[in-house]
Amino acid sequence: MTLMENNSEVTEFILVGLTDALELQVPLFLIFTLIYLITLLGNLGMIILILLDSHLHTPMYFFLSNLSLVDCVYASAVTPKVMAGFLTGDKIISYNACAAQMFFFAAFAVIECFLLAWMAFDRHAAVCKPLHYTTTMTSTVCALLVTSSYICGLLQSSIHVALTFHLSFCHSNVVNHFLCDSPPLLALSCSDIYTNEIVIFTLAACNVFFTLLVILNSYLFIFIAILRKHSAEGQKKAFSTCASHLTTVSIFYGTIIFMYLQPTSNHSMDTDKLASVFYTMIIPMLNPLVYSLRNKEVKSAFKNVAEKVKSSLSLAY
Repeated sequence: MTLMENNSEVTEFILVGLTDALELQVPLFLIFTLIYLITLLGNLGMIILILLDSHLHTPMYFFLSNLSLVDCVYASAVTPKVMAGFLTGDKIISYNACAAQMFFFAAFAVIECFLLAWMAFDRHAAVCKPLHYTTTMTSTVCALLVTSSYICGLLQSSIHVALTFHLSFCHSNVVNHFLCDSPPLLALSCSDIYTNEIVIFTLAACNVFFTLLVILNSYLFIFIAILRKHSAEGQKKAFSTCASHLTTVSIFYGTIIFMYLQPTSNHSMDTDKLASVFYTMIIPMLNPLVYSLRNKEVKSAFKNVAEKVKSSLSLAY
């Protein structure tokens, strides 16, 4: 542990990372590189597919394209630094870079919370009020919902970063984590962190409560509408439109609640590291897979785009 003088100013932090075991550095580098490549290819591929296929120019896929963009950004805020640590052993991150990583990571995690809520609201409108769907989910409404998500995320992240980096770090600059996040940084502070803990808990609780309220309320009415359908085929189709989203919501919110809705004193950093790997790297990788493997429209769009590319290449030669 690197001890700091009470009067010294911290200019950098040392990220402990996932493990110090030398024999695991190369295997973990390869694993996380593969995860990151799949994340980028999957999410960027989803965005391109939605842009190219006019059949996917609907509110649902507008939200999904933004979700893919968010996953790309906040995975990129964390994973490259982790990969570099495995490959070179350099675990030092500058004070400003730490603040920047925390800002982007926190902002886009909050944005994802709200996007998942709006996607549930969209599914509710599609299943429960199909005749009014086009008038409910207009392009203006969708744009306002997405814009509000970005504003909330950027604003809340600014508050987190301002409060965290206003603290004094005089005991140590060794962060027991692989990224700059609030709980491990608060553990290093010799300042009073009560206000920080209250703000983190309050904002996280408000985010989770509001977005989960929208999601649960939407799905309650969706399930009621599905049960009222007399056709088994209609029930199956209605449920299939929601299954992918429900899978993503369950994984994402389960991890967020575990991570942030508990006091810092109750945090086990080793457990937090595993949870953080899950929602900073695994979930962004899984999202495009979940939405493509269970979605006939995405599969059909991929085939159409692939055929167009193949035809273009054959004409070129």
